[in-house]
Amino acid sequence: MNASGLTHSRLPENAQNPRVALLVVGGLAVVSGRCALARPWLGTAARLILGGVWIAAGASKIGDLAASGRAVAAYRLLPHDAATFLGAVLPFLEIALGALLVVGLATRLGAVISAVLLIAFIAGIIAAWARGLRIDCGCFGGGGDLAAEENPRYAAELARDAGLLALSGFLAVFPRTKLSIDSAGLAGEATS
Repeated sequence: MNASGLTHSRLPENAQNPRVALLVVGGLAVVSGRCALARPWLGTAARLILGGVWIAAGASKIGDLAASGRAVAAYRLLPHDAATFLGAVLPFLEIALGALLVVGLATRLGAVISAVLLIAFIAGIIAAWARGLRIDCGCFGGGGDLAAEENPRYAAELARDAGLLALSGFLAVFPRTKLSIDSAGLAGEATS
């Protein structure tokens, strides 16, 4: 342990890949070396994918806020007025969140908000599935109760949201990415 409280463990001289080191910070092991070089670019891809999905989801709903409200109400988790209000606000939140992520401004905050929203969406889908509701999630417009001949796609929706949650988690832990306002130092944070 050095004076800053960090523990550095280096591979032995005869190790297969001497460029890799293990840094232990507060019990969290982080591999440095080649992974550390790729991490900002992986984060950039995660940030752009997540931001693009939020923008697409919000844009697909913003033209019909009443339908977005009906989609939220179909989950039967909130009172009708609250569901309608949430459905009308959600597209604007999704677009704003997506824009922040795409430009890389407040990336960690955007990732955490994304994670919270995705956990809520996952919980809603699980609740609908467990209660036997037959609904479309409404994530990209539409939504609401399905017709008799249509089948819910809960497993695919959960897999998609779990993947997006993983991207959010990665960005929350490693918010420094390439091609971002944060990394340019314009967000008032020191670059590293």
